[in-house]
Amino acid sequence: MSVGPGGRAGGYHVGDVDTVISVEDVAREAEQMRVVVGAEKLRKLAHDRPFVSIEGLRAGYGNMEILHDFTLHVAKGQSLCLIGPNGAGKSTVLHSIFGFTRIFGGKIFVGEGAARRDVTPLTADRKLKEAGIAYILQDKSVFPDMTVEENLWMGGYLLHSTSAAKASAERIFAKYDRLAARRRHKARVLSGGERRLLEISRALVMEPEVLLVDEPSIGLEPRFIDMVFQILDDLQHKDGKTIIMVEQNAKKGLEFADLGYVLVSGELALAGPGDELIKNPDVARLFLGG
Repeated sequence: MSVGPGGRAGGYHVGDVDTVISVEDVAREAEQMRVVVGAEKLRKLAHDRPFVSIEGLRAGYGNMEILHDFTLHVAKGQSLCLIGPNGAGKSTVLHSIFGFTRIFGGKIFVGEGAARRDVTPLTADRKLKEAGIAYILQDKSVFPDMTVEENLWMGGYLLHSTSAAKASAERIFAKYDRLAARRRHKARVLSGGERRLLEISRALVMEPEVLLVDEPSIGLEPRFIDMVFQILDDLQHKDGKTIIMVEQNAKKGLEFADLGYVLVSGELALAGPGDELIKNPDVARLFLGG
């Protein structure tokens, strides 16, 4: 966070930096805006039909608990953006859903009605193959010395055959002309925006229903950021994907997402529609540039 001329807050990850406020100060101020957000409200935000649910989750790494009694509900075809100070546990939420953390307590569910399933104990591979959960990593996760086509084939490593992976890759090439035109090119020569498109597309080879998206705009030039968010918007509204994201550009993330959760110290501090959180003066002051 920064404070500009006249003491105006410059926000979180944005704004001119005249005076830098520490992460601890941001977290302390964010702590003061915490309200009790009941599970009933979270379910209503998900239209009382959650497709992805986290209930009372305690999770972390090794012996360190990062998330404390954390609850989340997102409906099928909805999008949720997690924001908060550095170290609040945002990425840990994604890691926990996908199976990268130690679970101390609580449950993670995917599905509706009779198809609702407890996926908490599943490995990451099983979550991808059986529960339709895909994780789109931060930048630099492509294989630079493989072609675009070969990178897509790698996304289908859990499919029953190589031909199935290739068929899925062809469906993606039909969807994204930009990738199709570069299918024989090494991934290392792609622009930043094209690499992010490849990372997203590789996750689509397994035809997941849930996309966990970690910092989609990180490392991108401004001209590519809108392109990436348009791709995600199409995946949500045209293909019906459920999207849970962490985004360092909090304003962009909340503008995109149906829902926003503010995390502080591993707990939920605030939740609401994305467009309402943008108008919240405390959220704006701490995370959106004033």
